[in-house]
Amino acid sequence: MFHNNQARGSAFQPGGENPLRRLITLRRVEVLAQAVVLVLAVAWLKIPLEVVPMTAIIGLLAAANLVSQWRLDQGWPIGENEIFGHLALDVGILVLLLYFAGGSANPFVSLFLLPPTLAAAMLPARHAWAMAGITLLAYTFLMFWKLPLPPPQGDLAQFDELLARATGGAGEHAAHGSGFALHVLGMWLNFLISVGVVAFFLTRMAAALKERERELAATREDALRNEQILSLGTLATGAAHQLGTPLGTMAVVIRELELNHGDNVELKEDLLLLREQVERCKQTISQILASTGQRREESMRSLALDAYLHHLLDEWQIIRPHARLSVTLQGEQPAPSIVADRTLEQALLNLLDNAADANGAQAETICFSAGWDDETCRIEILDRGPGLDGNTAKRLGEAFFSTKHDALDRPRGMGIGLFLTNATVERFGGKVELFNRQDAPGGACTRVTLPLSRWQA
Repeated sequence: MFHNNQARGSAFQPGGENPLRRLITLRRVEVLAQAVVLVLAVAWLKIPLEVVPMTAIIGLLAAANLVSQWRLDQGWPIGENEIFGHLALDVGILVLLLYFAGGSANPFVSLFLLPPTLAAAMLPARHAWAMAGITLLAYTFLMFWKLPLPPPQGDLAQFDELLARATGGAGEHAAHGSGFALHVLGMWLNFLISVGVVAFFLTRMAAALKERERELAATREDALRNEQILSLGTLATGAAHQLGTPLGTMAVVIRELELNHGDNVELKEDLLLLREQVERCKQTISQILASTGQRREESMRSLALDAYLHHLLDEWQIIRPHARLSVTLQGEQPAPSIVADRTLEQALLNLLDNAADANGAQAETICFSAGWDDETCRIEILDRGPGLDGNTAKRLGEAFFSTKHDALDRPRGMGIGLFLTNATVERFGGKVELFNRQDAPGGACTRVTLPLSRWQA
């Protein structure tokens, strides 16, 4: 996969495989193919080629490839001009080999098409056009300056006859001896190499483009989600300002009712519960206004994971005093120390609220279990609600999609709790999974997996 920087002429991005690595792989195939063709031409076809200089040229290319591999292993930045230089080196090596083997009359001359193709795939347009000009000059040079390709000394007459009869050109090629067969064999081998290289790079390019499209789609989704979270945060801050006054009024009224009806035991308990709920709301609003997304003051100190979870569950029981909760905590002791982030705490409270809402008016117990080791904490919340159908499972976590409806099928939730929970947990490098329970009588399981490295002091 190739990645060009936005600034032309600068180094390639370090992510993924860079073009030099691909060129080194291709050059290994090139060196091997050139050596094999030279051996076959000399040993089998018995063509009297200039073996010593041609072998030296192939050896030079192999040595250049070893230097390129060493340079790649150093991890230094690789620029577009450097890639262009490597392609120009390959063109020069091909020019020298074809000079000793017939020049433009050699069937392998069409290999000059590969460097411009690779330049167009990996480099800016100016480099591709420059490479096209270089290969055109090389081809033109070989038309006028080259050593003629000697005819093969081996017996290719029968193969030449077969080709001539098959193409209906027996008379036309009768005077060519075995030259026609040699040309056809060379063109076939040249086509084999060319189509293999083109197919290899084009499939890699297609895969790179698809991967880039997936990355862009994921980036767009993340940007959209961040915009939604920012909008919700702005609305939450505004709502916190507006709710302060009515909550203060409610607290005053509840206090007056307590003073005026202190002898009514049943009413006194209800008023105490109302006062606790109002104080809880005021505390939450104060935390929103004070922190605006940052850690609250008590978060600056370390807290054992099991103590943190117990504190969170106690806090939730104040909010939902009628919910029945079963707690199981398992893990290495002493429990690892973590920093309690308010946003993560709220995310877990949202999941507990969802489980309680799924249970509805049933007297079913919500099971909360947590386990941890040195690296990971896994939390599971199990309810006995109706579970998840196929469509709901696909859309859970979308903003403003809610499964909570009243008897008239009107939505009772805003559909942002799970959305914000997902965003918060992912910010800590974790994930949220929801699936149906397998044990009777059913229900749903919410699983949260969090890496402790992102949650520790």
